[in-house]
Amino acid sequence: MNKLQQADYIVFFIYFIIVALYGYNVYRKKKSATTSSKDFFLAEGSLTWWAIGASLIASNISAEHFIGMSGSGFALGLAISTYEWMAAATLIIVAVFFIPLYLKNGIYTMPQFLAKRYNDKVSTVMAVFWLLVYVFVNLTSIIYLGALAINSISSIPFEWCIAGLCIFSVIVTLGGMKVIGYTDVIQVFVLIVGGLVTTYLALSLLADKFGYGGNIIKGLSVLRKEAPSHFHMIFQKSNPYYKDLPGLSVLIGGMWINNLAYWGCNQYITQRALGASLPVARKGILFAAFLKLLVPVIAVLPGIVMYVLHKNGMFQHEMRDITGVVKPDHAYPTLMNLLPAGLKGVAFAALTAAIVASLAGKANSISTIFSLDIYKKFFRKDATEQQLVSVGRWAVIIAMLLAAVVTPSLRSLDQAYQFIQEYVGFISPGVLAIFLLGFFWKRTTAAAALTGTLLTIPISTILKFLPAWTHGAFPDYPFLDRMSITFVLIVIIMIAMSLLRPRREDDGHVMEVDTAMFRTSPGFVVASVIIIGILTALYTVFW
Repeated sequence: MNKLQQADYIVFFIYFIIVALYGYNVYRKKKSATTSSKDFFLAEGSLTWWAIGASLIASNISAEHFIGMSGSGFALGLAISTYEWMAAATLIIVAVFFIPLYLKNGIYTMPQFLAKRYNDKVSTVMAVFWLLVYVFVNLTSIIYLGALAINSISSIPFEWCIAGLCIFSVIVTLGGMKVIGYTDVIQVFVLIVGGLVTTYLALSLLADKFGYGGNIIKGLSVLRKEAPSHFHMIFQKSNPYYKDLPGLSVLIGGMWINNLAYWGCNQYITQRALGASLPVARKGILFAAFLKLLVPVIAVLPGIVMYVLHKNGMFQHEMRDITGVVKPDHAYPTLMNLLPAGLKGVAFAALTAAIVASLAGKANSISTIFSLDIYKKFFRKDATEQQLVSVGRWAVIIAMLLAAVVTPSLRSLDQAYQFIQEYVGFISPGVLAIFLLGFFWKRTTAAAALTGTLLTIPISTILKFLPAWTHGAFPDYPFLDRMSITFVLIVIIMIAMSLLRPRREDDGHVMEVDTAMFRTSPGFVVASVIIIGILTALYTVFW
């Protein structure tokens, strides 16, 4: 029954009150007479490593993880976890190489880095680009999937779900980065506990079905025996889902471009660490990497359990849509509807926590980029700290309103998760190319960077649609492979342009790079080796 009982509402209400009171307490305690813009946007120097790590995960995980990854777990199995597990490896690289460069050069926003390294033209093009993607792709898809998920496990109408999520998120965001960072610790705790409860229930249900009386260890062995095809990390070409996860590309190809652009050149991710000192930022990022290893347990395993139960005759009706087609994305909501009263409230709170934390993180980044890179540059060069914070708050409200108005139009989409991955993947190769060459190659010119920025969407679009236009004469590459090809082409074009025309005065400053910045503490090395060891073991066992 997809209704919440009284006990569920009580649990959810307790969660809401705790987050609200704790957030208000952080806001009041840390509020100075004049809030500085750095303090509002970055929580300068006041986030601890565990708050940074928790906040990274909270802004990353949303409804698309619970709904989308469980759906992918149902359809193609454990292999979808490669997004999470490879992210853990990526975070180590970001902590060692990217964060020191940002902190050493006093960078607070990604467009600010581009303005400093190249020029204002490159920076403004990317700032507008990011604002459009954040508002019309990211915010809308998070609200849409979140509202859909909440609507499917409660009797709250879809439109009211949209309104509720937007209002809750705006309240959290208006307190600034500090409030977001510390409330994210609660959100991640609720999210992981709620997720583990649902996974536990799924496995005990499976064990029960096969006569093992709810023993979850037996449930795990049944899972591997009943769905052997769902426990391979690397797909062969014969696999029907090869195009989604093309073989070794997930280890050595496009997945790296996807992840490095997301975790290393993305305002709403790096913003968490930019207000901290280097040792604190690095510890926080490592903590996030450890949490990433855990995500498939709460997001992918329930989907595989539902696949086995469905294969054995259960939930035939729940897993189909009105036209009778099996919908993998129904897996997680179906499971949540089986939870007993009270526990369903915990899972509901976990889902809401994931959505609200992601929305708050995105909204804060939108307001940071708009205030510092658009408003201060073009509208009021002499804006005071108070004015910047005030403009930032208005930017949050307007961005949320825009997203809420656009969200209902996404209802026509079949698989929103794949849609986000693929279309954000259109710009990732270009972003990564201009950042990497900007960091590590002194000769890169502003003209080359601007060309790289402007070419990334046309090249990605041609590679996607050329097979259809040429009636199959041009190979139809999987989207991760298209990202690799686009990245290599843009790097070649940028290198050629930079070599053909020497650097000029208007080509910005070369970034300060000192190899001592990349040295890490012994503790960091040990933790990184443990993470890489766990990843190696996982890929070896589930190859």
